[in-house]
Amino acid sequence: MPNISPQQTDVLIIGAGPAGLSFALCLAESGLKVTLVDQLSEAELAEPALDGRDIAMNHLSKGILEELGVWQRFDPAQVHLLGQAKVMDGIDPYSLHFERGDKGSGPLGYLVANNHIRWALYQQLLAHPHIELLSQHQLQSLDASEAAVTAGLVDLAAEREFRLQAKLVAAADSRFSVARRMMGISAKMRDFGKVMMVCNMRHEVDHQHTAQEWFQYGCTCAILPLGDKTSSIVITANSSRIQELQDLSEEAFNREVQHLYRNRLGAMSLITERFSYPLVGAFSNRFVGRRFALIGDAAVGMHPVTAHGYNLGLRSADTLAGQVINAHNSGRDIGSTWVLHNYEARHMLLSR
Repeated sequence: MPNISPQQTDVLIIGAGPAGLSFALCLAESGLKVTLVDQLSEAELAEPALDGRDIAMNHLSKGILEELGVWQRFDPAQVHLLGQAKVMDGIDPYSLHFERGDKGSGPLGYLVANNHIRWALYQQLLAHPHIELLSQHQLQSLDASEAAVTAGLVDLAAEREFRLQAKLVAAADSRFSVARRMMGISAKMRDFGKVMMVCNMRHEVDHQHTAQEWFQYGCTCAILPLGDKTSSIVITANSSRIQELQDLSEEAFNREVQHLYRNRLGAMSLITERFSYPLVGAFSNRFVGRRFALIGDAAVGMHPVTAHGYNLGLRSADTLAGQVINAHNSGRDIGSTWVLHNYEARHMLLSR
């Protein structure tokens, strides 16, 4: 690394996924200098590709995104109401039934595709040009001292190394966080030994805005209700079974899914690519280090089938931002042990 003075920022965020973008936006009006780093190109960040994942957002997440100006960027056709949810065991007629427990008249939650969330967050980021986005940059090292954290970065496009110094670093670089390992923070990883396949399908029976999940021998199936007679179909099984489903022709796949779903939705037809994800969960043993905090999946990577992980990731971004802004407004050090331990205590309680 060239021996030149490092560039300066207040907050460095590693990872421009949903949690990293959300944290940057939470700090947008704070007066702090915020720098966001990601390996993806600006074009990939601006137009995220469909990845098959739909996120079940609760009302608190909706409220936070409204405050950030993000929710307003969704096309109403991209937001699908989740009225209720049912969990069943095989062909047993009985089920666990979930609906709103308060007296509110609104839905249980909202389903929004992951790529639409990322697009809206990125578009809102463009409304805050003082937030610096370094796309196509890779983290090489982190060196924390009492006064600052120095990050070694590589500009992948220019093939140039440089250093960036921050008062606080927040890692939002996935459940397999490189930054977490650089800071020597361990995590409990759980491989569930299964693979999740997701795709969107049309069907002839109305889903009635009801999410359903049922367990059967060697396989778990779920329905996430999207548009009119359209659902996200989730199948969880061992890798060989998922590969069999991937290899089927579209026509044969339609027949097989209709059979797996016991004709609950009538005739079914595939309308997107089939996506597969290994089921691996993560829980960091600590959420903070010296001038360093974990947010999003880097702190807690939930079981992907829940479609719920972004709610917790957004709460981590909102919680940490609240602590940082309070410290900044009071003239205190934003990377202090006091700030970080307050965040960790709150988010640990929320994550258990």
